[in-house]
Amino acid sequence: MGFERLGLSGPIMSAVVDAGYTEPTPIQAGTIPQCLMGRDILGIAQTGTGKTASFTLPMIDILAQGRARARMPRSLILEPTRELAAQVAESFEKYGKNHKLNMALLIGGVNFKDQEKALDRGADVLIATPGRLLDHFERGKLLLTGIEILVVDEADRMLDMGFIPDVEKICERITKNHQTLFFSATMPPAIQRLTKKFLTDPKKIEVARPATTSENIEQFLIVVGPRDKRKTLRHMLREEDIKNAIIFCNRKRDVKEVFASLKSNGFSVGQLHGDMEQSERMETLRQFKANEIQLLCASDVAARGLDVPDVSHVFNYDVPGHAEDYVHRIGRTGRAGRKGKAFTITTTSKIDTRLLDAIEKLTKSPIKRVDYTGAKPEKSDAKSNDKKTGPKKTGPEKADSEKSQTDASVKSTAETVEATEKAERPKRTRRPRRTKQTREDTAAQTPAETSTEKPAETQSETAATPKTEAAPEKAAEKTSDKAAEKTSEASTKEATAEASAKAEGSEKQPSRSRSKDTRGRSDRNDRNDRNDRSGRGQRNSRPPAQHTRKGAPKFAPDDMPKAPFVGLGPHVPAFLSKTPKVGK
Repeated sequence: MGFERLGLSGPIMSAVVDAGYTEPTPIQAGTIPQCLMGRDILGIAQTGTGKTASFTLPMIDILAQGRARARMPRSLILEPTRELAAQVAESFEKYGKNHKLNMALLIGGVNFKDQEKALDRGADVLIATPGRLLDHFERGKLLLTGIEILVVDEADRMLDMGFIPDVEKICERITKNHQTLFFSATMPPAIQRLTKKFLTDPKKIEVARPATTSENIEQFLIVVGPRDKRKTLRHMLREEDIKNAIIFCNRKRDVKEVFASLKSNGFSVGQLHGDMEQSERMETLRQFKANEIQLLCASDVAARGLDVPDVSHVFNYDVPGHAEDYVHRIGRTGRAGRKGKAFTITTTSKIDTRLLDAIEKLTKSPIKRVDYTGAKPEKSDAKSNDKKTGPKKTGPEKADSEKSQTDASVKSTAETVEATEKAERPKRTRRPRRTKQTREDTAAQTPAETSTEKPAETQSETAATPKTEAAPEKAAEKTSDKAAEKTSEASTKEATAEASAKAEGSEKQPSRSRSKDTRGRSDRNDRNDRNDRSGRGQRNSRPPAQHTRKGAPKFAPDDMPKAPFVGLGPHVPAFLSKTPKVGK
């Protein structure tokens, strides 16, 4: 059955023929007639089966009659991502070239003023993402009371991205009776609840069982170590016959790292993730569709709805976090009846094993295991280097290469000899560190050793000397001690006289602060102690403080002068200068 039997008008049929389509897909054959009848539709089909054309073709035919008003669009199409919304806009331009319909595209990353101008002109078809649509609605730049047809595309993806609350707000603000077209590849419970709430007696068109993969796609699983994923990926990219390929990663950081790795190894590659500007993302997609770049490293932003018919391979660098995402990722290949291959790189971790079990449980088909551990990327690198170098060298070139090889062998032998000599050298032994225990042991051993090592001659001499010889030495020591005591008494008297003179002078001068002189006082005390031990500094030594009252605290001369209330200055009141009477 061709498109002419689906009830489409002549201008649309000519646009479809110009696009190169002759036979409709099952989802198109089931959806287009029911949509032209005005019924609500619940479409469940695999990705890549032509769902976009199944609602764009009948919408163009229905909206051909009528006129749009400013800020009141006649139809609304909600898409989860900017790229998918831009792709649907291209489909409307391609199929609606024979109709004069105004179209507005509301997506993030674009200036608000340009979008407001398109809304002011009036839009027959409004294609938007939920977030940007609510931004315009809250600013008062958009009214949803004139919506005749509402299309919710990739509803399960909106659920994953957290857009379902926004979709509910939008559906509640559409007050006019309208036709609703609801499309999804899977049917989680939340999506089923949404369809029961906003669809009225829908016609369910289920082309294939939900969450099934296409039979045109060969699926393979490669188990490697966590550090061998990039090496295995590069090896597969060199070994497989690739026309265009998409490499999916779970995180934006992994997308950047894989892109940098492939770029440094000479691959024609681009990147696509959510941190890029909208203009950069659109330019990367344009280059990929135009075959200007062969590989595209992307996050799940590119997993839904991107229609690039020439994608021959899909590589899952990481196992998808959700089993439904696996269906949409590998659905980028094998589109429109073509053959495709999907490779998933996994590790032996518990997380990857659990995710793989969920994928196989959802698709109800095991993934074929392939052993890539024996293949080494270094061999392929060597092959590529041989191809670059060309045929084998002969003549003088061969002699030069042999000479360089001999030089290298001589150098390697010299290095090995030097290494063996270095190994045979005796190693230095460090002196053991002395601890407190060892020091005490040595101190305890030294007197015994000295007594034992004393010669026998000296021991006999000391034993032979009589005790009477020590008497005159003791008498001399006593006389010297008496003389030292007399000299010390004279020096102390002189020191007390000097201290009293200094005390009298200090009554006229304010005393120094105690806090500033603490360090200098401790230094002087230490120095005086050293002088006393050495027998020097007898003249500079200060006597202990003289106290007139009993029970008074004993301070050092530097701590406080003996004159009362010196800290008040030279002008001391009379009643304070009187000395108190000491009781008997």
